[in-house]
Amino acid sequence: MTDASHPTALPTRYERPSALAFLGYATAIVIVLWSFAGAGFSIDKVISSPPRFADFLDSAFPPNMEPKVLARLGWKMLETLQIAFAGAVIGIILSVPVALLAARGLIAPTWINQIVRTGLGFIRAVPDIAWALVFVVAVGLGPFAGMLAIAIDTIGFCGRFFADDMEAADKGPSESLTATGARKLDVVACATIPAATPAFISTSLFATEKAVRSSTILGLVGAGGIGIELKVGFDLFDYPTAMTVILMIAVVVISIEYLSGWARTKIIGEQR
Repeated sequence: MTDASHPTALPTRYERPSALAFLGYATAIVIVLWSFAGAGFSIDKVISSPPRFADFLDSAFPPNMEPKVLARLGWKMLETLQIAFAGAVIGIILSVPVALLAARGLIAPTWINQIVRTGLGFIRAVPDIAWALVFVVAVGLGPFAGMLAIAIDTIGFCGRFFADDMEAADKGPSESLTATGARKLDVVACATIPAATPAFISTSLFATEKAVRSSTILGLVGAGGIGIELKVGFDLFDYPTAMTVILMIAVVVISIEYLSGWARTKIIGEQR
């Protein structure tokens, strides 16, 4: 029984939205509907797709497990990992000086920070497969173009996050060194970077995962790796071989993610 001297508080009523908020909701709904229309959303296609997908699976299974095919795909997957790791290492290393120029309040004036951050934003805005096309034109077909595409994409990713990590690092050690008259570069090298190193490691591992995923499709545009085998499989309607490629990519990418998570936990005690 409720005590009359302590009446139960009524739940807060839903406030009627203002005219401006109502206009915002209506605009959002219109944008969503417009997006569905532009994307060619069709209920008929949704209903008719399961039988077609079932036909594809029936044609693709069992995957092509011939030793000759597995050996060829295995070498292509090895090339894919080489592209990913080489590009990621180059990108991570070059990201450090780029991030120093992008981080506010460290060694560069504000106008340089803005220019570098805008450049990093541009790099991230261009998809990695588009960078692969650019480098295929610049250096020719093959894995070198793929490695350069991964490297530039990694710079865009790590450069931004490295800069944010240094800006968010503990200011205590750097302020203490500054008070002793240390130069900016000395403060950054002896205080800022060591404080941000755990975050650097975490970001680098995520960048490596991203590089492996990205490198699997660069072959679609002639930038090396196993992607070309996937394209040829579908072009020739060789669905069992295409399914073998898909399963191989899935196994490798998931394994890399687990290894990255394990390394992150062992090195810096972070688990996500």
